[in-house]
Amino acid sequence: MEKKLKLWDAVMIVMGSMIGSGIFIVSSDMMRNLGSGYWMIVVWLITAVLTVAGALSYGELSAMFPKAGGQYTYITEIFGKKMGFLYGWGMFTVIQTGTIAAVAVAFGKFTAYLVPALNDAAPIFQSGEFKITWIQILAIVVILFLTFVNTKGVQFGKILQNVFTSSKIIALLGLIILGFVLISQSNWSSNMSFGWDAFQNLKQTEWKSISGATVLGGIAAAMVGAVFSSVAWENVTFISGEIENPKKNVVKAMILGTSAVMILYLLVNFVYLNALDRDSIAFAANDRVAVSAAEKMFGNAGTIIIAVLVMISTFGCVNGIVLAGARVFQTMAKDGLFLKSAVENNQNGVPEKSLWMQGIWASLLCLSGQYGNLLDMVSFVIVLFYMLTVFGVIYLRIKKPELERGYKTFLYPFTPILYLTIGTAFCILLLIYKPDYTLLGLGLILLGLPVYFFIDKMKD
Repeated sequence: MEKKLKLWDAVMIVMGSMIGSGIFIVSSDMMRNLGSGYWMIVVWLITAVLTVAGALSYGELSAMFPKAGGQYTYITEIFGKKMGFLYGWGMFTVIQTGTIAAVAVAFGKFTAYLVPALNDAAPIFQSGEFKITWIQILAIVVILFLTFVNTKGVQFGKILQNVFTSSKIIALLGLIILGFVLISQSNWSSNMSFGWDAFQNLKQTEWKSISGATVLGGIAAAMVGAVFSSVAWENVTFISGEIENPKKNVVKAMILGTSAVMILYLLVNFVYLNALDRDSIAFAANDRVAVSAAEKMFGNAGTIIIAVLVMISTFGCVNGIVLAGARVFQTMAKDGLFLKSAVENNQNGVPEKSLWMQGIWASLLCLSGQYGNLLDMVSFVIVLFYMLTVFGVIYLRIKKPELERGYKTFLYPFTPILYLTIGTAFCILLLIYKPDYTLLGLGLILLGLPVYFFIDKMKD
């Protein structure tokens, strides 16, 4: 593959893939579960440590296997084709395509602020609870448009990614600065006054003090949103084959990108805590806490400002995920674990058929209306695969110490062990407190096993 992406482009892919709609929404659920600005910041700090530790650990593998396919390639090289296929299966069925669908629909929902007719229009089709709306159609148009753009070559996708990621970073910085300048009455002290005391109010009734195991459950529930808002940074590894000097630039992009995004996330939450009181954060209309904060800053114009910001953010996020994800399915096809037609590059040097397969399935997930639930279910599985990959760093150090490592994990073995410790605690707490989501997500991935054995048998 041609090396058309520089370090800056790789950083923009990391940041653009991470920043979608989550940072504008998930803090409401976090406040409902823990009831304290102090705990809300603690959860974001834990997530930041988890995310950056993961990026530092992945860096060693990206330097060892600097080719397209990223995490799929790492898992396959370390643990074999069966485990690599399970990851790729999860990527195609839900993780990558479901994220594309969810973020595209978020684009449609915030567009409806500017074009109310989208909200007011009758469904195009409805049968019982199933319905197809104009917002879903707009989401599909965005997915197909960005898929088409990316078939024209990585240069086009790169330009879009750089423009939209730079725009949303500038907009977020503006929101952060104005969040302190334009607020006349700060709520910071009251939100942070609870210290280590935690509370829950999940149904807008009354705040109840919680302690012990219930606090741990609240942390796990709060972390679901924070973690999901902070994933997708590994997308840059999928496109390693097209990055200049991938042995160095991929790890630099992951570390710089994840660190910058987590700092932005923390600062945005400082704005929420400064602009809004506890109830206003926890019970913002439709969880759109960013809209409530913007209304405090700009009045009625705040809704429009945030709508435009989220549209920019989600559009760039979808582009980054579309750009990177298709390379995984192409690499799987080369290994005989995906449709053969996904192997070929078009005249522009990109895997066009793989891009369209990804785009069409993501569009169908938009129509299903189940993408949001599916993403909740696989949050557990996403972290499991992250943990498996991070464990691969330790495994290779023990089993194959002679392998060349262009980059070695900073503070090894502390960094990967820290990631595995936090990740394990997160997964155990989810199994205890959210078994419906976690077990269904795990079951969905395990469905890939009979598919793998069928494909393997067909090759014999």
